[in-house]
Amino acid sequence: MLALQPLLAFSETAKHGGFAAAARELGTAPSTLAKAVGRLEASLGLRLFHRTTRQVTLTEDGERLFERCQRVLAELDELRTEAAGTRAEPSGTLRIDMPITYGRKVILPLLARLVRKYPRLSLDARLSDAYADLVRERLDLAIRVGELDDSTLVAKRFGQQQLILVASPGYLAERGGPKSLDELAAHRQILFRLPGRGRERPRQFTEAGRPIAIHTAQGVRFNDGESMVQAAVLGLGLAQVPDYMAADEIAAGRLVEVLAGNRPVPMPIHAVMPANRLVPARVRVLLDALDELGRGDDAGSRRPRAQRKPT
Repeated sequence: MLALQPLLAFSETAKHGGFAAAARELGTAPSTLAKAVGRLEASLGLRLFHRTTRQVTLTEDGERLFERCQRVLAELDELRTEAAGTRAEPSGTLRIDMPITYGRKVILPLLARLVRKYPRLSLDARLSDAYADLVRERLDLAIRVGELDDSTLVAKRFGQQQLILVASPGYLAERGGPKSLDELAAHRQILFRLPGRGRERPRQFTEAGRPIAIHTAQGVRFNDGESMVQAAVLGLGLAQVPDYMAADEIAAGRLVEVLAGNRPVPMPIHAVMPANRLVPARVRVLLDALDELGRGDDAGSRRPRAQRKPT
């Protein structure tokens, strides 16, 4: 029968890519972890890591064990919580990954309320627009915007993201606002460069009920949505951004929505979790809070409506 400590040593080493980093996380010596992993490999008769002087990487057998090991450790953590009689009050560390701006503006206030409500709950919140591997990084949950590709995850839809096209009143006074999609080519564009891909995200619209994607080669480029909003406020052109990013600037009169009748279909927002795991109490209360957030969003109560340019 496998002992828990070698599995934990193996899991942390795989997660951090080396014995030294894993040892710092666990508060032990690298040699202790290396010996524990060696004993695990000997007991299984498998080579779990490719070792070099700088790092270790998982073998094919190691990858399979790591995936299963994450499920085991997560379920043990939940069983330990239940055995302690704390199921009614969520506790432990909630590990969550979320997009930078949506996380900061929408999810972090929700998390702050949960922490105030449940004093035994703590957070490991990661804000990044890069794709996170929930199993490898031992995350409880991730927030993802858009259609999902990974069928190995459990997904719960709770909201939507609406893209809107905005410009500053000064820019519109100088150049005039586009009256149709055909007029967009005559305007300066503020474009979003997709993280890790090096190319621009096409702008999305609808016309007569049909989705339309417009690719534009000319314009100023940013890899951050909030920078796009600021560029639009400064009069650099038209920017298509999520409505929650521009809501404050629209309310203050520094931005105006244009072509509101050509808004694209909203993109879904999901909470995703690793499959085949127990759902700890700390995750259940977050899912309940996201459900409530989604109901408020559907009712139009979470954020101010974008103001349209007067005609």
